[in-house]
Amino acid sequence: MGGASLFDQPITLSAKRCSDGNGTLSYLFFSEEWVDVQRAKAICSKCSSREACLSGALEREEPWGVWGGEQLEMGRIIAGRKPRGRPPVKARQVTQIDEVPVPAHLVA
Repeated sequence: MGGASLFDQPITLSAKRCSDGNGTLSYLFFSEEWVDVQRAKAICSKCSSREACLSGALEREEPWGVWGGEQLEMGRIIAGRKPRGRPPVKARQVTQIDEVPVPAHLVA
């Protein structure tokens, strides 16, 4: 079989939605806070590099964090972890992340 596969190509920084070049969003992807993890997953959900990111993380057996929209622990995908503590009396609302468009002159 000839041709290059998607996984043979390096992922450029501009293709990753989580990378702003400064690491200002990295805390979301490695947080223990439920809300931060949900925000990280929301960012991944619209990323074109999601599959490559997840497969790379599984291959490397990443010990921790959100990779490709999934939460990993000890190199394996873990089921949706619920927030710590007592369940709320009222059901939590679905986390919705509003996106603000980035001005063209700020995009690398």
